[in-house]
Amino acid sequence: MSANESNREILAELRNVRKCYGKVPALDGVDLALRAGQLTAVLGPNGAGKTTAIGLLLGLNRADSGEVTLFGQAPHSLMARRQVGVMLQSAGIPDAFKVGELIELTRSYYAEPRTIADCVALAGLDGLLDRRYGKLSGGQQRRVQFALALCGRPRLLFLDEPTTGLDIEARQGLWKAIRELIADGCSVLLTTHYLEEAEALADRVVVLNGGRIIAEGSVDEVRSRVSQRRIRCISSLTEGDVANWPGVLSAKRAAGRFEIIADRAEPVVRRLLDEDTDLEELEVERAGLAEAFVELTREVA
Repeated sequence: MSANESNREILAELRNVRKCYGKVPALDGVDLALRAGQLTAVLGPNGAGKTTAIGLLLGLNRADSGEVTLFGQAPHSLMARRQVGVMLQSAGIPDAFKVGELIELTRSYYAEPRTIADCVALAGLDGLLDRRYGKLSGGQQRRVQFALALCGRPRLLFLDEPTTGLDIEARQGLWKAIRELIADGCSVLLTTHYLEEAEALADRVVVLNGGRIIAEGSVDEVRSRVSQRRIRCISSLTEGDVANWPGVLSAKRAAGRFEIIADRAEPVVRRLLDEDTDLEELEVERAGLAEAFVELTREVA
């Protein structure tokens, strides 16, 4: 942990938490700290324990053992929960309400809520205030849910798969809003299956599998846990040939360039240079978070 990170206030925490459903451990000795002004991406395959961790931090469930705190208090305390914003996959919002009515109603629960204009701007809801929630597209409904999560100026924001159903433009808009919130000191816990989203936004990544943390750190630190490398170049070689080379996990061509994922870069680069003397624009970099995630979770399986 960097000195800058250790100086950030801890807003919520799991300490050696264990939670079982029957005899199946959903979380098994998990430590997790959410700090002010930091986005923590909690990643893992289905059943890894992500939903259980969120439920414990929100006070929806109780741990079998260990300690769970939210702003230094029990998570189910009203004082703690008033400082939290939540956007879960299942919203349960009445279809008949207009968007403006939903925002106004949610604002009424807080002493110093955001203005409607701020909520609309952050969530990209221009032109939707008079539309009924049930008549919106799935992506528009997700943006409304994001706005409702922000109404109370939360210090801690839980975003569970927030960009599911959003087009590229709307997703980029949500990313921009999330970055603004973090810059203002908000802490964000993000779960997502879009690993490029975690790579773009996360200050810290926690990878869960089988109820245990198998990797954590910055994006670069988690990526460094695996040996895979991404190789890019311009070459006349065919994808089929390169894909069958020893050590090559995948080979594809995009916009006239090869992109190769390999277990080790050196032998693949050497063969590229041997077989294509006109090779151009060769680049080698550590594999992305998506490749690291696949390899890390496969190692534990």
